[in-house]
Amino acid sequence: MTEYPKPERYSDNEWEARVSLAAAYRMVARLGLDDLIYNHISMRVPGTTDQFLINPYGLLFSEITASSLVKINTRGEVIEDTEYTVNKAAFVIHAAVHKSSETAHCVLHTHSDASTAVSGQPDGLLPLSQFAMRFYNRQGFHDYEGVAIDEAEQQRIVAHLGDNPVMLMRNHGILTVGRTAGEAFMLLYYFERAAKIQLQMQAACASGVPLVIPDHDVCEKAARQFWELKGDILIPGEREWPALMRDLDRVDPGYRA
Repeated sequence: MTEYPKPERYSDNEWEARVSLAAAYRMVARLGLDDLIYNHISMRVPGTTDQFLINPYGLLFSEITASSLVKINTRGEVIEDTEYTVNKAAFVIHAAVHKSSETAHCVLHTHSDASTAVSGQPDGLLPLSQFAMRFYNRQGFHDYEGVAIDEAEQQRIVAHLGDNPVMLMRNHGILTVGRTAGEAFMLLYYFERAAKIQLQMQAACASGVPLVIPDHDVCEKAARQFWELKGDILIPGEREWPALMRDLDRVDPGYRA
């Protein structure tokens, strides 16, 4: 594998965060969950409370590298030399969440097809599969207010997210929050899988096949198993992320540049 040395201007911790975040962008693109140059994933700069890294506006997710990520603060100010700008909506959404929680280290927002489709359904993601059980009673909802460029919307974004790991932005997309890039990515992955299954089941239901929804107590039990890490269950990404990184290094190592 080609070696990509750490630039001297970055600390070891910041560079590790940059590499992990760039990997998340590439993985989202590989799954086809990106939206050209739009959507965004951010990562808090280690050791800070008011700085985060985000994608340069104008690059595809598949082009993003560790060194191209833009460092901004929660006031929307770019705080290092760069040739790039930052999407206004990216600042509004991500700064709001980073400011609201000390554990919101990585914030991911996409317009992925299946998640967006269920965002327009009254109950959002239904407990129709084991993938979906992780999110049972653990999804927030934020009504569509137009393109998210109004900073007044930040308060409502935070209030509607609450303590949930995932929020459906109605008629818009999905937002996931993780302690790591791996966690935020895996929450998107599992939610999108669950949303696709839901749409397939609903299509079958439309042609006369009834839906089977497990009892509330069973759904809640399954959700608690996931979030309380019962058995051999780990935090999302803790087991999957290293394997995904190894795979990315084999096929697309340029994200480390």
